[in-house]
Amino acid sequence: MSEYPKIKAIITGATGMVGEGVLHECLLHPDVEAVLVINRKPGGVTDPKLKEIIHQDFFDISVIEDQLKGYNACFFCLGVSSVGMKEPEYYKLTYTLTLNVATPLSKLNPDMTFCYVSGGGTDSTEKGRSMWARVKGKTENDLMKLPFKRVFAFRPGYMHPTKGLKNTNPYYKYMSWMYPLLRLLFPGGVSTLAELGQAMINVARFGYEKQVLEVEDIVALANGTEE
Repeated sequence: MSEYPKIKAIITGATGMVGEGVLHECLLHPDVEAVLVINRKPGGVTDPKLKEIIHQDFFDISVIEDQLKGYNACFFCLGVSSVGMKEPEYYKLTYTLTLNVATPLSKLNPDMTFCYVSGGGTDSTEKGRSMWARVKGKTENDLMKLPFKRVFAFRPGYMHPTKGLKNTNPYYKYMSWMYPLLRLLFPGGVSTLAELGQAMINVARFGYEKQVLEVEDIVALANGTEE
């Protein structure tokens, strides 16, 4: 394994459920050497390999660019629900925000692997009826045009939360008991949040044959069965 570099990762969205779960896996993993989180508010997590930047405006990261050099992975977990949103607002908070962070990162760190948390059902054609799926599809497509070393779009479904983390969405308390049954009946739509984090770490180190990762790919990568 020595031929594979250690991971130095930037994580966005670490004060949300998904980002917190990915951060948790990074801090536990021996092959992750350093982690930088960019948060709008303090995340309250301390670790010897963790650094935090508090930055309010993700539409403009120019003032912190000097602190973003020297990283070889970005796990982009920042996102919003489309519920109740009109398309222009959702487009701004999903597509525009993501590209405004990713574009300078691709220039600062051309050896970086960029992992974007998208969603199951995303529309790569950008032409379907579902607004959020079109916007996510355009975001995936345009990220893959940037001059990163590699770009991967992760499309999770239901993610079983990691026990003990503080940003778990409240409704998971009412659904968690169903997880074993869901995994049995719908293996293509169910994973754990821990598996998402582990899959991101593995794809940053070893790569993967597909750029768009569905749930089956996430589970296989996390468990080392992708071969």
